[in-house]
Amino acid sequence: MIMTSIISQLKKLYKGDDIVLRDTNKSLSCNNLIFQCEQLSSLLVTHKIRHLALHADNGLNWLITDFACQKSQICLLPLPTFFSIAQLKHALRDSPVEAIITSNPALPGVLEDITNHQYLTVLDDLTLIILNTPNHVAQLPENTGKITYTSGSTGTPKGVCLSNQQLLDQARALAEAVAIPKPRHLCLLPLSTLLENVAGVYAPILAGGEVIVPSLDEIGFTGSSSIVAEKMITLISRFQPNSLILTPQLLLLLVTAANSGWRPPPTFKFVAVGGSRVSPELLQKAWDVGIPAYEGYGLSECASVVSLNTPSNQLAGSCGKPLPHLNIQIVEDEIVVSGNSMLGYVNNPASWNQASINTGDLGSLDEAGFLRIQGRSKNLLISSFGRNISPEWVESEFLSNSLFLDFVVFGDAQPFCIALLSTRPTQTSDAKNHNKQIQAVINQVNQYLPDYARIKAWHLLSKPLALQKGLLTDNGRPKRQAILDQYSTKIQNLYEAEPIPLQL
Repeated sequence: MIMTSIISQLKKLYKGDDIVLRDTNKSLSCNNLIFQCEQLSSLLVTHKIRHLALHADNGLNWLITDFACQKSQICLLPLPTFFSIAQLKHALRDSPVEAIITSNPALPGVLEDITNHQYLTVLDDLTLIILNTPNHVAQLPENTGKITYTSGSTGTPKGVCLSNQQLLDQARALAEAVAIPKPRHLCLLPLSTLLENVAGVYAPILAGGEVIVPSLDEIGFTGSSSIVAEKMITLISRFQPNSLILTPQLLLLLVTAANSGWRPPPTFKFVAVGGSRVSPELLQKAWDVGIPAYEGYGLSECASVVSLNTPSNQLAGSCGKPLPHLNIQIVEDEIVVSGNSMLGYVNNPASWNQASINTGDLGSLDEAGFLRIQGRSKNLLISSFGRNISPEWVESEFLSNSLFLDFVVFGDAQPFCIALLSTRPTQTSDAKNHNKQIQAVINQVNQYLPDYARIKAWHLLSKPLALQKGLLTDNGRPKRQAILDQYSTKIQNLYEAEPIPLQL
């Protein structure tokens, strides 16, 4: 089925007064949503905008802008609000943007190189900034409908180009795989995150559902990797959603809250978990407290979700089966995906029109077609005993315990693994007892790991990685080389203080 835009599907799926979108204060019916999208679309076309950047908080207006661009075939560049000034400037210089819609018209430090702006108020509280200074001519693959920037492990984000048709095909496949009719979905991740945009908005709408989009502050986010748990829990209890999309850290937050007396809504039907590897233990704990958590796997270069467990098809310890329109092969232990590959990267014609994507992730497929992830190929540790160890695998086992906030494993070319870690605030104020508590948890988790992957020594960081400049990516993953460089002396001391094991 060919779909040109979400707007083109609304009249087929909803009655005019059916609610499609909602925030914490108001709702939008099908007719009202279409009307607002058409108004904005007309304005953008009148000003001859062909490439638009969007820098705004989660909310109804974010989605109206997204749908309006889709309707008018305007290429949209969503900019994460947690991007640094340098990353924002890079994305705007890298892409052929003629205008920006933003909730912060000043954009301090970002627009200093661009003059002669024209400002128009749109959608009540957003500003359309028309950049009258000609932008450079960027190279984009044909049919680019959305550019999503991923920061990866470095500070310079890459622009992944996707067509609207690719995104809608992906959403349709997800809606059919999850198979929840008319789901009520609560968006908890930034809408600039492709996963929430496609799986959390497009897919529920294509299933005739209702999408709830609170602001990031209402959700509890402060920055990109800190959250006020009480706000998120209150929001979930208020709206009683059928579905959520969570990172492993957010799933741990909900499990911890449930173990402390919070009751997960009985309306939960599907809680997707992705972004990094999830330990089977954490997933089981979620199910035990009434959170139906399903692990999935994906990447922006493949239009978000590649595989996922579903209510009708799941296997513990796996990332589920590939979506039907995708094909996965394992080539020298690396996951290679074809079937809905990105159009390419901005300004990188060599990357355009590739039939398949080499993901850089290590994995395997079993006979039933379930995918398992072992970690990133570039992060693979090879111990001095010749053992291959994925640090993400080991880290996920420890991070499933609510004591740890950070847990970063090292051990390449070394006889054993060590960890740099930070903990959540506890009632134990005495440092000696706190260290005993840490060691007790490490001993417990080590029992479930093979001997070559166990943590033999560790260092407690004086403050979390999120509070140290340059040690986390914008989506909260550790920058391993930067951490290694900063703590090289501490790491070396850990190895010098521990005897080398004599047995293989």
